[in-house]
Amino acid sequence: MALPRPPKAVVFDMDGLLVDTETVVFRAMQRAAGLIGGEMPFATFQRMVGLQHAASDLILVEHFGAGFDLDAWSLAVSGHFREELAAGIALKAGAAEILDALDDIGMPRAIATSSSLESVRASLGPHSLVDRFHALITRDVQTNGKPHPEPFLKAAHALGVDPADCLALEDSHNGVRAAAAAGMMTVMVPDMLDPTEEMHTLCVRIARDLHEVRGWLG
Repeated sequence: MALPRPPKAVVFDMDGLLVDTETVVFRAMQRAAGLIGGEMPFATFQRMVGLQHAASDLILVEHFGAGFDLDAWSLAVSGHFREELAAGIALKAGAAEILDALDDIGMPRAIATSSSLESVRASLGPHSLVDRFHALITRDVQTNGKPHPEPFLKAAHALGVDPADCLALEDSHNGVRAAAAAGMMTVMVPDMLDPTEEMHTLCVRIARDLHEVRGWLG
């Protein structure tokens, strides 16, 4: 068996794992930075992956300097993101197939994301995936975001499954930290961030994509 024990539920991150939103957000930030005569280095963006807005804002102020207009930035980035969202955001490889496999074996699943419920519906709705999850733990219902384990603990509670019996799928370092802290079997499926030594320690497996994870579910 590829996993330490058979999972009884699966908890998914969303951005960068189910849908290719991280690439789109990075492009939107690059465009917004260009409008103010600045730059958005990839390394700076990588530090924000998996964080809620408040934590990301601290990184932005550190990068652009004191007095940086966060409200104007947010409006610009949101505008650019919506333009691309209207054109359609692609699913990550294996996203639909792994949900089909979970349907076949009757395994419950949830989303634990730093994004809002509105963002979940906007990203997954066009692919008719929202209703395929039994619980949506978005930032709207979180007191503590990733890397705190709360999002994953709430997901396990909503599904009625012990966290130790949950398989958590994440693409970000902070997401992996959160899932591992919740006591879940954690798998990293890298997107914008490469797995580090810490990730190898915290994860039970590092996967190439969701197709590979699907194969582990039997």
